[in-house]
Amino acid sequence: MQTDKLLTYIESLIFVADVPVTLDKIRQSINNYLNTKLKVEEVADKIALLTEKYDDESYSFGIKEIAGGYCFMTKGAYHELNGEVLKRENKKKLSRAALETLSIIAYKQPITKGEIESIRGVSSDYSVQKLMEKELVDMVGRAETLGRPLLYATSEKFMNHFGLKSINDLPKLKELRVEDDGGERASDNESE
Repeated sequence: MQTDKLLTYIESLIFVADVPVTLDKIRQSINNYLNTKLKVEEVADKIALLTEKYDDESYSFGIKEIAGGYCFMTKGAYHELNGEVLKRENKKKLSRAALETLSIIAYKQPITKGEIESIRGVSSDYSVQKLMEKELVDMVGRAETLGRPLLYATSEKFMNHFGLKSINDLPKLKELRVEDDGGERASDNESE
């Protein structure tokens, strides 16, 4: 098969996917469609070529590896412009309480609700429920402690939403600037 044609097939699969598509899924799709026997390494080499192609500054987007797959994303220089066009409705935003809870889960995962509440200093039932409804957090098992409480961790949708390849891509806590809010905690009774 021609390299150019294979590149366009891979490019097409990445473009149409609504979530990052894995190397293996790309390989399987092309093999099924063309009745070929491509290896994962061959697909990885072609993705590297495509990534290099879109790294050129003449493109406003590129191919990014996120959550174990590949997707097209706009480049950082265009985020502010795109944000102006794609402003989200208020109802889609997370409350401050939910953001606090999500941050704790992201940095301390896997974590129990009791541990979250101990850090936040307030009940977190509502926030955890909302985060699970938005599929940003999953139950990942039970702790090996008394009562065997549920453990929570971030989901693949969280990784996709925040453009993370792995949880190790989160900014280090010391890199984050914390604004003083007078020491008050966002209540879990805030509206979403």
